[in-house]
Amino acid sequence: MLNPDASSAKVAPASGPDNTPAHPLVRTALRLSLSAKEYRALHNLVGTRAPGVQSRLVSPSRYDAIVHSKNRRNEAAVRTSLRVFIGTGTALKLLEVIVGRIRGETPQRKVRGPLLQSPKFRLSLSLSLLLLLHRLLYRFLTRIRLNLCTDEAEPFRRRNPRIASALTSRFAPAVGASVAGFALGICPQDQLRLTTAIYTGTRSLEFLYNVIDAKGWLEGRPRWCGSWLLMPISCAQLFHAFVFDRENTPKWLGNLILKLSPSYIPGRPEGLPSDVFWPEKEQIVDSLAYIADLRWPAYVCPTLHPGDLNTLPSSVKAISPITGPAHPAIAHLSCALLHPSVPSCSTAFVHHVLLSVPYLARFLTAISLALSIPKLKSIVAEPITSINSLCQRIITLTVVLSAAVGSAWGSVCLFNNSLPRSTLPTKRFFLSGAIAGLPFALLSNSRSVFMYFFRAAVDSAWKTGVKRGLWKGGRAVELWLFVLSWALMGSILETHPAAVQGRGLRKALAWLRGDGFIDLEEAEKRKARRAVKSTQPKDE
Repeated sequence: MLNPDASSAKVAPASGPDNTPAHPLVRTALRLSLSAKEYRALHNLVGTRAPGVQSRLVSPSRYDAIVHSKNRRNEAAVRTSLRVFIGTGTALKLLEVIVGRIRGETPQRKVRGPLLQSPKFRLSLSLSLLLLLHRLLYRFLTRIRLNLCTDEAEPFRRRNPRIASALTSRFAPAVGASVAGFALGICPQDQLRLTTAIYTGTRSLEFLYNVIDAKGWLEGRPRWCGSWLLMPISCAQLFHAFVFDRENTPKWLGNLILKLSPSYIPGRPEGLPSDVFWPEKEQIVDSLAYIADLRWPAYVCPTLHPGDLNTLPSSVKAISPITGPAHPAIAHLSCALLHPSVPSCSTAFVHHVLLSVPYLARFLTAISLALSIPKLKSIVAEPITSINSLCQRIITLTVVLSAAVGSAWGSVCLFNNSLPRSTLPTKRFFLSGAIAGLPFALLSNSRSVFMYFFRAAVDSAWKTGVKRGLWKGGRAVELWLFVLSWALMGSILETHPAAVQGRGLRKALAWLRGDGFIDLEEAEKRKARRAVKSTQPKDE
């Protein structure tokens, strides 16, 4: 038997200054500042760096006795949410200062408004509340589920079978805790809310696809069926929006299309005098949209009709410097705008390839070499294989991007020559974009790229629909999409953690619900290995 005096001496705090009882407010502040484990690590770090300071600090055992509580998980949730609140606010303020310094803006004294109206405060509050509510709800529903699965809860399960079935489901904690996503409504940034909702929605559908694929339900699909099929859909929306609703497309995408279209969307000629008008590239694209609204009129050459002063519709007068000297053999106004000096549409496509491929090859080579610097050791170990794969990647990307942009503009001429003027006058740009997405079938292992373009297309389609009155935008739709997507993502993580691609993402989702930075897929594998070992017979 243990000596009672010895056991009591082990529990009692050491004599000295550490024996002073802590005030309840101090105890609460310490609990919300550092956990006992964190304080022990900090105490040891101070001991190695500054031993003289360590003697003045409270011992880890005394600190553990001060902050000891029965609700450590709840305190950890509050502590983490406070850190997120402070860290987010500090990071936003620091980012604002850095961006201002980069832009060369002079610091100005701003008028302070109400704190609750501050975008930084509301964003920090939104993220911290989201984390706090998610952890508390997940812990609460997990404990309810465990209690209802006991024998003592049998009468409740008999009286309320539906409620008991819902609360004892394996998905109940994940689905119920996702209600915390409504805290995102405090965030004042509309674009941030929309981007977050679209990202979680597409990622949850991607994980659901992985679950279906892992169960073997897609074994009979054709070999050509893959994630690249998202590109025709995405490019269809993005190209149509680029022509008609450019403000609803990513700015970098529009700049890239114009940069890769020197033969179709020409810039100002170098030798042209400054007093001579020349339309901007954006004006050329806008004029193409006006031509589509006019149902693709024919080209009237001013050279062949010198007495006609109205060879161009009034809405596209700005393109007269381009279409005026166009080749007389061109039949369509859009062709005179896109390739004025070349009467053949197929020859214009070849010219596009010849002009865009050298620029693309140089640009992609520089980017690929820069991205290969962290992999320098593997390249030196296997130089021939690494250089071969790098060159193959550069050539493939060059061909895909050049063919995609050229197909988008070239198909405009194709539809002009094959479709009647009144057939899909504006909607044919969807078809042109879909054709532009077909070359991406040559890219392998690029699902993340395809998903990025798909998210950009969904964002563009949503904004375009709101602009045209097809549906009403609002905070409620974004929040519901975010909550439902988070519920689906959490349910998949609970039952099929391997379907959630990305070790970092799995750890982040586990941390959000209070389980720490653990990989649930690895934990499931370790559990399976232990189960196999326990079933194996032991050698006598």
